[in-house]
Amino acid sequence: MTIRRAAHFVPGANEKMLSKSLATEADSLILDLEDAVTPDNKSTARSVVAGWLKDVDFGRQEKVVRINDLHSPWAQEDIAETMAHPPDAYLVPKVNSSAEIDQLDKIIEGHEISNGYDVGSVKLLVLGTETPLGLLNIKDLASHKRVDALTWGAEDLSAAIGSRGNRDLHGAYLPVFEYARIMCLVGATAWHKQPLDTVFVDFNDPDGLKAECLASAAMGFTGKITIHPNQINIVNEAFTPSEAEVSEAKELLLLFAENEAKGLMAFSYKGTMVDVPHLTRAKKIVELSEVLSGAAT
Repeated sequence: MTIRRAAHFVPGANEKMLSKSLATEADSLILDLEDAVTPDNKSTARSVVAGWLKDVDFGRQEKVVRINDLHSPWAQEDIAETMAHPPDAYLVPKVNSSAEIDQLDKIIEGHEISNGYDVGSVKLLVLGTETPLGLLNIKDLASHKRVDALTWGAEDLSAAIGSRGNRDLHGAYLPVFEYARIMCLVGATAWHKQPLDTVFVDFNDPDGLKAECLASAAMGFTGKITIHPNQINIVNEAFTPSEAEVSEAKELLLLFAENEAKGLMAFSYKGTMVDVPHLTRAKKIVELSEVLSGAAT
């Protein structure tokens, strides 16, 4: 299990921001060659990021490169140059269909073979709702074996469909964007991949971020993309099972084992009936807790 609670954006070629990000508790660092880089600086930023992959010690942090979209003039060069010392994953923006995932898989596989790396070792994190076609096809975007996580984007989708905003006056997502969020969650988990929630753009509103993270975690998202260092610890805390949750999950596992020995898979626990879905949830909480404990040591 690759832990991705806070997956943090680092603008390509910004050495200062990279240094700061390496000192954070972000699980993943997303080295951005797309929106954070002007067209005139694409080549320079690509070379800088390729140098980071070669020379920088990222420690436990996952190395992710956000390439430019497949139909841009830069995507294939982004992959070619960074595959000399490959990242752990590519974040792929503006995906329209699973056919594009297949195309990217073949491109990356060619570089894995030519550079002597195991085929399939570089994963894909897919941005699935930045285009209307991507949203329509989101049920299939996580189906490819190279895809490890699915996330979504409200800002690019807003621009693509011509909306004037993506939230209502109370801060809740407007219906089409909440639909995109839900379909990202369902589309990821249908293929047993990680669902990552999108950015919370108001980095001066920690309370709003915390509330959104807690709701995301309750829904089933495993993490969230961050754009400011101050967001990272809030996100990590929200997507880390609390001591009480872990303790209860372990208690449930023991009780399920005891009841299963008696031929029972449903029983009363703290005044409610629990059965197989509760067992599945408890196993996931304990597994995540154990992986996080191992990563911290």
